[in-house]
Amino acid sequence: MTDVSSTFSISGPAGVIEAAFDAAESMPQSVLAVICHPLPTGGGTMHNKVVTMLARALRESGVDTLRFNFRGVGGSAGQFDNGVGELDDLRAVVAYARAQYPGKTLWLAGFSFGAWVSLRLCEELHAQALISIAPPVGRSWDFGGFALPSVPWLVVQGDADEIVDAHDVYAWIDTLPQPPQLVRLPETSHFFHRKLMDLRQIVQHEIRAWLPQPATA
Repeated sequence: MTDVSSTFSISGPAGVIEAAFDAAESMPQSVLAVICHPLPTGGGTMHNKVVTMLARALRESGVDTLRFNFRGVGGSAGQFDNGVGELDDLRAVVAYARAQYPGKTLWLAGFSFGAWVSLRLCEELHAQALISIAPPVGRSWDFGGFALPSVPWLVVQGDADEIVDAHDVYAWIDTLPQPPQLVRLPETSHFFHRKLMDLRQIVQHEIRAWLPQPATA
């Protein structure tokens, strides 16, 4: 799969934010998903293969997608801010999305570091659904002290993740009063090598019930 989206700029707190919008490919729904990429210091960008496969799965399900680069990545201004400024980046992108597409329901999604950023702001930004791919539990990011999602929430985690300890993810989920829908993938690494199509199918299957029901005549 080739990422051929054209990019544009959004005004952000550290300067311009590079972004890419892709319209739903079939059965368009009144939903827009904003997708957050993995850790910038680890080479994460909005063109990451897990991010683009997640976007593809959503578009094929009728969901418009908006990806963007955090500050200091690609064409986005600024420097990595260890998660603090990146929260402000997501706030700015969501404000843009709501102004540009006022009739759309907002979903948030993220992979690895991006899963933490989107989880952290899900309730604050009043997202209507959340998708978390390999959330980095047990690493540098605090998974407590903020409101957890009260909306449909999917977590996909590889059992053989070499960066995020899958057992830490499962143990954390077990402590939650309203746990997400968890899908575990056996023999699956952090970057879903040879499992990207499995990820696509899982996302499409799990979000089907979240989509608005088609209007009846």
